Amino acid sequence: MPVIEFHNVSKKYHRHRGQMLLRSHLKRLFARREAPFFALKNVSFVLEEGESLAVIGSNGAGKSTLLGLVAGISKPDEGWVKVSGQVAALLELGSGFHPELTGRENVRLNASLLGLSRRQTADAFDRIVDFSGIRDFIDEPLRTYSTGMMMRLAFSVAISRDPQVLLIDEVLAVGDAAFQAKCIDKVHELRRSGKTLLCVSHTGLIKDICDRALWLDHGELILSGPVSEVTAAYAGRQAAPA
Repeated sequence: MPVIEFHNVSKKYHRHRGQMLLRSHLKRLFARREAPFFALKNVSFVLEEGESLAVIGSNGAGKSTLLGLVAGISKPDEGWVKVSGQVAALLELGSGFHPELTGRENVRLNASLLGLSRRQTADAFDRIVDFSGIRDFIDEPLRTYSTGMMMRLAFSVAISRDPQVLLIDEVLAVGDAAFQAKCIDKVHELRRSGKTLLCVSHTGLIKDICDRALWLDHGELILSGPVSEVTAAYAGRQAAPA
């Protein structure tokens, strides 16, 4: 059963030149409009329930734009996107956290932003704190936390939703090596339970947790197939002389 479907999806943005004098704005208004920048261009793929898909490519390839469309953060300008099931997006860990609130208060706040009810948050609270490993500091203001501690707490809240679809954007390098291993083990656990995974992360990691891969370059789909084949092709392109 398809969980994520992209059909000829394009996402474009118009370039902005920052601050200009009024006469420059008027000149541009009557001049021929510049061609837009395509973050994604005519991208199509299907992700089935229980599959794990990696998205690879250099900076600016369109990876985060693709995840944003799946998460519902933005809409396509052309084509259509269909997503079935509850989605948890590990995109910007810590967004929605408040530095003056305690860790306990931030857990409740962030959980509500992710759609958990008060009862669901209360039921999951001890699991969240235990997974984060910062129980001794849970009643301290977030401003006293290190960046690693904050990210550990944010990751722990984000995975508490029991989603059907998990989106990951370069966030598994959270905290120290032991906690990173704990996060990766959790992703494997979610996979074994039949969750669908869409991942943008380091090549070595995606070979371990993903079945298939998409290679994007300047918003266009270059190659789709088994993760080992796509990552090998991508690595070969990167190693080729300019």
